[in-house]
Amino acid sequence: MGEVMIVTGGGRGIGAATARLAAERGYAVCVNYLRDRAAAEKLVSEIGGKALAVAGDVSSETDVLRLFETVDRSLGPVRALVNNAGIVDAGMRVEAISLARLQRMFAVNVFGSFLCAREAVKRMSTHRGGSGGAIVNLSSIAAKLGGPGEYVDYAAAKGAIDTFTVGLAKEVGAEGIRVNCVRPGVIRTGIHQASGDPGRVERLGAAAPLGRAGEPQEIAAVILWLLSAEAAYMSGALVDVSGGR
Repeated sequence: MGEVMIVTGGGRGIGAATARLAAERGYAVCVNYLRDRAAAEKLVSEIGGKALAVAGDVSSETDVLRLFETVDRSLGPVRALVNNAGIVDAGMRVEAISLARLQRMFAVNVFGSFLCAREAVKRMSTHRGGSGGAIVNLSSIAAKLGGPGEYVDYAAAKGAIDTFTVGLAKEVGAEGIRVNCVRPGVIRTGIHQASGDPGRVERLGAAAPLGRAGEPQEIAAVILWLLSAEAAYMSGALVDVSGGR
């Protein structure tokens, strides 16, 4: 059995592409999902090997604890964590954003990554008897661009992930853990359906210097590289995969 990886929000989009590629490269993969059990279980069936699907809301501490305990029992100690789970919402200006939206935006996009990383560090840290490991956080190019007129709250949450990545990398580097971050641009996934703008992906993709939207597989390839021995001297890096933005 290969090293164990957890992919949060792994049932579709970038998460699903990452889980598929990880399985191809020998990882035992846990596909975490929130609601779409059918999609997650179908993915696990497709990738075969040693894999399982585990439901859980990453913003719930109880769910995160159960997720990691399930992986401990079923697959073994986690060596790779991909903090991919995230949400967006309908495009709107800051003065229209409700407190409830802000709370959910940060609970999933920021607190969820903290909680999952916390549990991963407990298991990976050589200071705690672990064998080391690697974490890749998913941010967004929006953290650099700001998301004006659409997603300032989302961009701010992803900005927090950037800072979290740098800080955690420095905190656990001596414990055998590398922490890096991927900042995708406009990627052809279902998350954009929440924006209420069905043409957004193609319109913004065409405006990138490379002239197109990205594909989930292109992000997955960078994630797997960052987790691999080829990136053994990289930690605390923010890697833009955004078509030149």
